Amino acid sequence: MVKRTIKKILVIKTKYGSFRCVFKPEKDMGGYMVEARGIQGAITWGKDMTEAKKMIIEAIEVAIEGEIIIASKEAQDIVLRKYSRIQA
Repeated sequence: MVKRTIKKILVIKTKYGSFRCVFKPEKDMGGYMVEARGIQGAITWGKDMTEAKKMIIEAIEVAIEGEIIIASKEAQDIVLRKYSRIQA
């Protein structure tokens, strides 16, 4: 008999909005592997569903904050290049 792995899709609320997340039982370690769809790098694991939810909230927020920092840095570089050409 083949045991099926049932994944759960839940909407998780963060300070940046709500995101659909896929929770899959982890056979080897136990607990749940969880991934936020559409958020690059937002993947984590928790020993139970409660911990997995907390961990994915943190992973989503860190991924989004990283994108904000990168976008800010790119904008800063554009402004610096613009003004360095004027002063040259």
